Amino acid sequence: MKTSLKIWVPTFIIYISFFLWYTNLGGKLTSEEIDFFSKKMFENQSESSNMNEDTSTVFLDFMKNDTGNQFIMVNVIKLNDDPPNVKGANPGEDAVSLMGRYMEFMYPELLMRASHPIFAGSSVGKVMDKAGIEGLDNWDRAALMRYKSRRALMEIVINPEMTGRHDFKIAAIKHTLAYPVEVQLNPADPRGIFLLILVILGLIIQLRLKK
Repeated sequence: MKTSLKIWVPTFIIYISFFLWYTNLGGKLTSEEIDFFSKKMFENQSESSNMNEDTSTVFLDFMKNDTGNQFIMVNVIKLNDDPPNVKGANPGEDAVSLMGRYMEFMYPELLMRASHPIFAGSSVGKVMDKAGIEGLDNWDRAALMRYKSRRALMEIVINPEMTGRHDFKIAAIKHTLAYPVEVQLNPADPRGIFLLILVILGLIIQLRLKK
């Protein structure tokens, strides 16, 4: 086998494997999946004070309007200066610690579904532009979370462990906004970056072997 083939065939296999894992190839949610997720949400609704009828309706509409594409969850957060005590946490834990307990559950659940944070930062000032909204001038954090699909999100939402873990988040925040957006432009898509890295590494190896 030629040297170039020994380099580029494995490179191609690695990239295709990553692409297939990272990209949603399962299509839109089926009616059977929507019924299944809705049933599980209804069960969780009776167990959690955080999952109410309005929230369930929002999730149901989100599932019914599935496009099969990835999406980004936009989050802005105002932390609670004096969080209440929560079952499963130490008395007097601050908001940062409680959010840490919540994310201990979320990170593995996200990563196994090719979902992950793409941005997180802390506020350095008050809101500078707003219209039609009273108050809400101060936020502490902002984050963008990439989800491979709406299916991936719903699999996390119906996880039985989510109910208890979400209590940590609710206690940690004073108020928050979270809404989904579909990507129209993202020059930093990991699929493009990973391809570029593999091509550069392949060229470097090829040049060194020719010397």
